[in-house]
Amino acid sequence: MTTDNVVSDDVGSDTMSLTRSVDGKEVPAVGTWTLDPTHTQAEFIARHLMVTKVRGGFQELSGTIVVAEDPRDSRVEVVLDVASVTSGTSDRDAHLKSADFFDVETYPEIRFVSTKVEPSGSARGSAWTLTGDLTIKDVTKPVTLAFEFVGMTNDPWGNAKAAFSASAEVAREDWGLTWNVALEGGGLLVSKTVKLEIEAQATFG
Repeated sequence: MTTDNVVSDDVGSDTMSLTRSVDGKEVPAVGTWTLDPTHTQAEFIARHLMVTKVRGGFQELSGTIVVAEDPRDSRVEVVLDVASVTSGTSDRDAHLKSADFFDVETYPEIRFVSTKVEPSGSARGSAWTLTGDLTIKDVTKPVTLAFEFVGMTNDPWGNAKAAFSASAEVAREDWGLTWNVALEGGGLLVSKTVKLEIEAQATFG
């Protein structure tokens, strides 16, 4: 690993002081970045009737990204409040919270804890793969996300903000989310494969 153009992580200086280059990849400064829940989206996308995309997400969440000197030693942890799930209709939200799906009364949180961070083979200089344990209900399974450091900026009040993007496709039945209805013409009411998308904004310190 080589580090180039490493600069001070003094929060009082401009945003460029909170980025550095490691092996040709731009990465945030060493330290803890806390997710801003009002500007972070954790969403899932499934197919309804085999054809239409339906999107849902969690309005309440928390998490941290701990950036290490060697980015491969960094850690990510995210907790989603299942009761905050929303998908655009109250009836569907109630069904998602029920025992058919997330069973929020018994399992109020979904948790992701990273186990490995690796540079991606992608040509994009800020791309990584993020592997971790995803716990839904009482099942913990590994999942690997395509993870990208999007960039850095300051908000109007002078707070340094870092943006991250992550995505993966998972088989929901691996976590016991097996509810479905067979269609007369073949296929299923809800797709077994679900895409996860996270657009995160984090504050330094």
